Amino acid sequence: MIGTRGVPARYGGFETAVEEIGSRLAARGHKVRVYCRRPADQDDADPPEYLGMERVVLPAMRRRSLETLSHTALSVGHLVAHRTDAAIVFNAANAPLLPVLRAARVPVATHVDGLEWRRSKWGRLGKRYYREMETASVRLSDALIADAQGIADYYATQYDVGSRLLSYGAPDLSAAGSDRLPELDLVPGGYHLVVARFEPENHVDVIVEGYAANDAELPLVVVGSAPYSARYTGRIEELADGDARVRLLGGVWDQELLDQLYANAFTYLHGHSVGGTNPSLLRAIGGGTATIAYDVPFNREVLQDPGRYFRTPVDLAEQVLTAEANPHDTASRGAELARRAKDYDWDVVVDGYEQLARDLAARKTPGPRPFARRRRRAVFGS
Repeated sequence: MIGTRGVPARYGGFETAVEEIGSRLAARGHKVRVYCRRPADQDDADPPEYLGMERVVLPAMRRRSLETLSHTALSVGHLVAHRTDAAIVFNAANAPLLPVLRAARVPVATHVDGLEWRRSKWGRLGKRYYREMETASVRLSDALIADAQGIADYYATQYDVGSRLLSYGAPDLSAAGSDRLPELDLVPGGYHLVVARFEPENHVDVIVEGYAANDAELPLVVVGSAPYSARYTGRIEELADGDARVRLLGGVWDQELLDQLYANAFTYLHGHSVGGTNPSLLRAIGGGTATIAYDVPFNREVLQDPGRYFRTPVDLAEQVLTAEANPHDTASRGAELARRAKDYDWDVVVDGYEQLARDLAARKTPGPRPFARRRRRAVFGS
């Protein structure tokens, strides 16, 4: 498993997926190797094995535009010298390394992630790169992995190719407890919650702006930071300035505390818009928390009817006030979402990855599509 920060999972959705999938595959008797990035400010102190997975820890260049690709290049070099039956590459941005795996005859599936070229943090050249790597992934991979039906539909529409629909699992946070909340001066059901990296596509600014403009009684707790964007962080801080109800906690890396925040929030406000199925969203519904999400197909696919949706600060304000005015309805929607979360089962997800790995090793996947081209200009959500 290549292209992420590795395990233990300490960062995002890909890392969580690698840990959950890899550990289960290892428990089923498979040999699983995970390529991990060495932290920039310390020597790697983790063991060479984690939850049954072999860890190969390699460095990376500490520049946003080169960090992922530089680490993947070293990982691919190691893999070519220490072959496996199959490889899973996460993130289409790593497509420049696929020819090396093809030359070494290592069958590979690429987890294409979301529509990365739509992220505003990338400039014109960055967006062009991601569009080209999207095409390269189609042309050079033995199989594609989509984590949402919307992503699978996109590749079918734009490239006329199929993909394996392998989503994420939703954790069951029903037993998370609430004993850690007093550390943050919070009580169960007494706050609205946002958990997100501070990036424009996650619309944290829209959420804070909409909340600050209304008369909501419960405080807004914002968990997250922006490792590469001081300007965007500054905008969020400016929108929250002077409003004692808005609490910017920064990053929370204590998983027990974070799970309690998810499970005990009155509502979870989810602004992600360009990825596929989002693990943070699944964690919220796994906690049975009523959720108000940015209105794009990916989020509707997960939440369906029990979800509530927004696009503008005005929409967000109306949804928050409606939720507070109707607490019984809000709790009922949270209970419905907890039932919905059971449709996202890690064991079922791993069944799919196990079959994919067997198909890759047996050369039973579609194989590369060297002449694939994007059919037309993409218009998908917004």
